[in-house]
Amino acid sequence: MRKRPYRQHLERGLTLGYRRNQGPGTWCVIAPDGNGSEWLKAFGSADDGESVADGKTIFTYKQAAQEARRLVRGGDADNVDADQGKKFVTLDEALTNYGTDLEKRGGNPYNATWPRLHLPASLLSKPVPLLDATELRKWRDGLLDELTPASVNRHLSNINAALNLAVEQDGRIQNAQAWKSGLKRIPGATESNNVILLDDQVCAIVRNAYAHDHELGLFTDVQAQGGNRPSQSARLRVRDLLNHRISPKLMMPKSSKGGGAKARVKRVERFPLPITPALAARLAKHAEGRKPGDRLLLQSNGKPWGRIDPKDPSRDAIGVADDYGDDFREVVKASGLDPDEVTMYALRHSSIVRQLMKGTPTRVVAANHDTSVAEIEKTYSKYITDHTDALTRATLLDHEAAPPADNVVPMAA
Repeated sequence: MRKRPYRQHLERGLTLGYRRNQGPGTWCVIAPDGNGSEWLKAFGSADDGESVADGKTIFTYKQAAQEARRLVRGGDADNVDADQGKKFVTLDEALTNYGTDLEKRGGNPYNATWPRLHLPASLLSKPVPLLDATELRKWRDGLLDELTPASVNRHLSNINAALNLAVEQDGRIQNAQAWKSGLKRIPGATESNNVILLDDQVCAIVRNAYAHDHELGLFTDVQAQGGNRPSQSARLRVRDLLNHRISPKLMMPKSSKGGGAKARVKRVERFPLPITPALAARLAKHAEGRKPGDRLLLQSNGKPWGRIDPKDPSRDAIGVADDYGDDFREVVKASGLDPDEVTMYALRHSSIVRQLMKGTPTRVVAANHDTSVAEIEKTYSKYITDHTDALTRATLLDHEAAPPADNVVPMAA
């Protein structure tokens, strides 16, 4: 039996395929993926033998050619319905449109760019109506070999949002069930899998970061003390350092996380973050001779950490990890830890847990780390319970314990 389909070239970039093994033949559409290869998608049966063409699931050759054009091009010159005539968007184009939509709504367009790092050309180049649950699920499951379930779910959310927007913009797309099923979120991925470091491990990382590269040391020191996101630290300006002699602090920019109409307003806000006088002195020396609006933290080559969108400087910096990634891995190794497990984010998780364990109210911990009480309770509930154990234990009543000695002497009348 022939595995490869017979081919009929219809036009540039579009080929009709036919394959028959058992039963009626199958029509498929074949198109290049833009990366030197191609994708293939079966779309119906041929009117072989006793099969009668209906133009929906069973096609004659002419009907199959028209259907192939419709699926990839949105229609052809000889047979264009009123709602056809425009090309269906590919997954790649759907992500681009989603990025534009995010930008207009004050969201972060990087959410639409990020998934492309893991999507193959065969999926990116495929028109949205030709995506099916099986191939999407196979890609999703393969991603679990590279990323944590939580990271996979973040990609799935972004792609689902892009595809749902494509449906809103083109009512001809009818296969939403494909990604609802194929890109279903990984269950249980919200369970905390954060790396929490001991205090001496955090101190070792900071010391080794300074030894590796002084500017990386400053960046790491800010992360260790503040516990904020690296993309927030990268946005710090010289004027955000309040170098008070006794109680210095950084006015940390709020994160770009989240969207909505108020997102842009939120991102320009700052909140005070206490730091040690020693770190403040090092930062002040690092900032000497620079203008108040200049970026506070710079790499050893004089460039800022990450990239800022010139159209909207309030957005979080993009690609910060690309600038420190390899060097930080060396720092983690020098500290006797596993660089595949310990990332810069471990300093954030450790800061949150350290404050919880030292009795800082959860609301204050959330404010210090630019997150919510609900997120703290969901992600770090184990450590909250550990902390409250001693407080709760002090209130327990033990009816079997010996009563206190009766040493009260009545006063004379």
